[in-house]
Amino acid sequence: QVQLVESGGGLVQAGGSLRLSCAASRSIFSFNAMGWYRQAPGKQRVLVAHITNGGATTYADSVKGRFTISRDNAENTVYLQMNSLKPEDTAVYYCFAEGRTRGYWGQGTQVTVSS
Repeated sequence: QVQLVESGGGLVQAGGSLRLSCAASRSIFSFNAMGWYRQAPGKQRVLVAHITNGGATTYADSVKGRFTISRDNAENTVYLQMNSLKPEDTAVYYCFAEGRTRGYWGQGTQVTVSS
């Protein structure tokens, strides 16, 4: 069973920064890609950022230029650096691993941005 453990969430003022981490219980090379999603209260879960095994990245338009996804293969960890945070970034952030036949989710970490 794959485990994904997120950390790094918290409360921050608008304009501030946070770095989320997602530690996997096995090599992240075993997955096709990794991603971060978020879900705000009363809204659907949406993709924030995605990174393939080859390092190609994609971002939601709302976070382009502010968020950066990266991976440390040796540590089996994926990061999401979030800068210039806005109140509308408030959500639970989930790590996702795209496996060969199924996907895996972490438990989520709360990010709250105050105005």
